[in-house]
Amino acid sequence: MKEKLREWLGLERQSKYVRDYFYAANMRASIYMSVVVIVLELYMIYYMSTKVILTPITGEAFWHVVDKYFTNYFILLASGILMLLYALRFLYQKYWVKWLSILTLGLAGSVCIYEIRCLVRAGGEGTALQNRILLLAAGFLLIAFSVMLFTGRQDVRWQSLGVLYTFSVVCIDFGIIIATGSYAAGEQVLAFLTMVLFVVCLLTWRPVVGFCILTASYAILYYRLDPLPAPNTGEPGLTESSVINGFTMWLSTLLFCISNYRKTRSQALKDENLEEINAHLRRISVIDELTGIHNMFWFRTEAEKVMNYVTTDVANTVFLFFDIENFKSYNEKYGFHEGNQLLIHMAHHIEEAFAGSLVSRFSDDHFVVLTKQEGSMERISSLSEKLRDLQGEVQLTLKCGAYKPDGHEKDTSLACDRARFACNSIKKHYDLTFRMYDHELEQRFMMKQYIVNNIDHAIENGYIQVYYQPIVSTASGCICGLEALARWQDPEYGLLPPSAFIGVLEEYRQIYKLDRCIIEQVCRDYRNAADAGRPFVPVSLNFSRLDFELCDIVGNLCALADKYRVPRKFLEVEITESALTDQQDFLPSAMKALRRNGYSIWLDDFGSGYSSLNVLKDYQFDVLKIDMKFLSGFGQNEKTQPILENIVSLTEQLHMLSLTEGVETQEQFDFLKSIGCSRAQGYLFSKPMPGEQLWKLVEEGRLDVEPEYRSVNNQA
Repeated sequence: MKEKLREWLGLERQSKYVRDYFYAANMRASIYMSVVVIVLELYMIYYMSTKVILTPITGEAFWHVVDKYFTNYFILLASGILMLLYALRFLYQKYWVKWLSILTLGLAGSVCIYEIRCLVRAGGEGTALQNRILLLAAGFLLIAFSVMLFTGRQDVRWQSLGVLYTFSVVCIDFGIIIATGSYAAGEQVLAFLTMVLFVVCLLTWRPVVGFCILTASYAILYYRLDPLPAPNTGEPGLTESSVINGFTMWLSTLLFCISNYRKTRSQALKDENLEEINAHLRRISVIDELTGIHNMFWFRTEAEKVMNYVTTDVANTVFLFFDIENFKSYNEKYGFHEGNQLLIHMAHHIEEAFAGSLVSRFSDDHFVVLTKQEGSMERISSLSEKLRDLQGEVQLTLKCGAYKPDGHEKDTSLACDRARFACNSIKKHYDLTFRMYDHELEQRFMMKQYIVNNIDHAIENGYIQVYYQPIVSTASGCICGLEALARWQDPEYGLLPPSAFIGVLEEYRQIYKLDRCIIEQVCRDYRNAADAGRPFVPVSLNFSRLDFELCDIVGNLCALADKYRVPRKFLEVEITESALTDQQDFLPSAMKALRRNGYSIWLDDFGSGYSSLNVLKDYQFDVLKIDMKFLSGFGQNEKTQPILENIVSLTEQLHMLSLTEGVETQEQFDFLKSIGCSRAQGYLFSKPMPGEQLWKLVEEGRLDVEPEYRSVNNQA
């Protein structure tokens, strides 16, 4: 209730924005108000001047006219002009208006001189003395504010408010003086009502201030009218109807004042809220929401400016890319909240270390800096120490890649990419924490950009080819399957191995294009073999974890199989162990869709991750593909054979077939056969090759196919 009362009285605490809003609103309103006053007073001065000239008035009569009319006209005109000048300076930054303050100096000065002359010569008493003192005080104030306007170079709020208050007082006093004279002559007090409406309704006042202005104005008017004879009765004193009418007008004006204040305040609060929202949007457009430092939008914009400054020493400038290696493990151990706290601490450490440089968060646990190369290594070392203090029980490493632009480098995004490429080149190299982008990385980076920019062109022009590597049955030694592997036969770079483009396409989320291309080529090869009556065996297709995220890979597989009329048994899907641990949300449903459509599912690279047994527990596979690393050092490491033997035994218990990659010697093959491993794959049988070469070896009898697959037409 107390707060509500304060709000109605206008005594609530206002924010700076609301105060500024009211101030600007009053400055705008004062323009209209002052223009009207100026026009009216110029007309009245002209009217009275012509009257004096046409009807010669001399002596005391002349000074009576000056005293009654011209002094009031001049002071009101001066206050109107000065109010207009201050409002124009504030709203439109018109600083030339100061020269017009000479007009107000002349008008107010002449009034002051005249009033001083009258006070010295004749003195005064009662209302006349009060009027003279008020005019003299207003004149001195206007002179002071005129001097301030002339000498000042910018808007000062208290000066503008001082002029506004002076203008308001002069207007109301003018209305009282003219209304008193009109009432004595038997006329209405319209001048007073007009001026009060001007001041209280055009300008916006707090309700309590408006109440005081209105009450004081009406009280002074009634005080001055009370001794005068009433126009309708001729008897001294205000009539009852005049009091009632005056009270009604006072109340109506007060209610309008309150309504105007509340309406203006409401609009101010709405605009303030909108301004805060816009400020927040502007802030988040350049500020990283988590860490509070700048984001990449701001960095790219500012870096481009810096690189174009003629004062920038490009030879001593470097782009740095920071990556907190093993941050994922930190999140898994301590949770995302603690992980975010670590990022916030590191962000501010980097900002402090490179104070005066451009610093921003790139993404995730990555940061970029544009700074001077001189002294940067010491700062990087200091940041590594601070990261070690924050890491807890998880081993974290701060990796940094650097790119030094040449004198013509303008593309800041490309510069960041090169610094990032340098940083990525030392990931998983625990003895390296810093790498400068050099010629070797330049060649690798150019190749990377070439792959990303040309993958669509390569697919359209048939540069992407399928190479097949046989999978043999350990029981018969015959081919029972093939693995489809991608090769890029580029007209410029020649034959590109998978290691040159698979990782790049995954990084840039383009891998699904390659995998869809391989699926179609395999289906086409089956159809060609079936139509020609040649043998064909089931083919396993490697699906990237991104395939399930970026496209409907299961739908694409089914559509292409239907298009080329490929039986489901001839297409098998390999999913890597790491994909299952990274994409647990939608992969289970995709695997169910594969099974529902009749496809076999293989677990690829078993043993290369840390959660293999969990994967076996949670998912159902038809084939377990044992990673080739198990056969490395086969004859030297005595642990290899018992581990493989137990894995094969486990697959049998889980009703899966086992397949071991990387078989290169007969000894390895014989061992796998002895422990019951179902299938084997490796260079012992054949390296990957185009289908034509593979089937030529079959025709020559150098490779044999399982009897059930020697005629595709019998299986289709």
